[in-house]
Amino acid sequence: MRIIAGSLKGRKLLTPTTDAIRPTSDRMREAVFNVLMHGQFGGAAVIGQRVMDICCGTGAFGLEAISRGAAHCSFIDQDRNAIDLTRQNAEHCGVTAKAHCIQADASRLPPTREPVALAFMDAPYASPLTVAAYTSLRTGGWLVQDSLFLVGAGKDQPRDRIARYRIAGSP
Repeated sequence: MRIIAGSLKGRKLLTPTTDAIRPTSDRMREAVFNVLMHGQFGGAAVIGQRVMDICCGTGAFGLEAISRGAAHCSFIDQDRNAIDLTRQNAEHCGVTAKAHCIQADASRLPPTREPVALAFMDAPYASPLTVAAYTSLRTGGWLVQDSLFLVGAGKDQPRDRIARYRIAGSP
């Protein structure tokens, strides 16, 4: 596993020693960031923004965002080993000042004073976490106006439906 592009391009990340953590693949991160940086969003959800990596595992998604210009990333995982691995990867990349690790259940996030423009979640495939995590993000004040919530899912995994919402104060 490595950082695909940006200031940390090519930096190898520490990987899990067990199957308990399933990192988002390099190819998937590259595809997502191609859309975020070069597609209709033109980097606006990443560059200079606060972002969030939910079910962070190794922290690869959030570290990729920091490498591509995100100001800060909140890394969330309920697994202590994942949080420790993410911290180690942030230290290895020299970006601990831009990384905040929180051990928490994504469906019961603590409130925040510093909301994000982009929240990414790649939960374990058998986990029906999407709607509960989105509800927790909204009630905890984690999302700014026009923020994006991206969810990774296996090709055979049923997709949870979330109605399109606009954060209070948006047109």
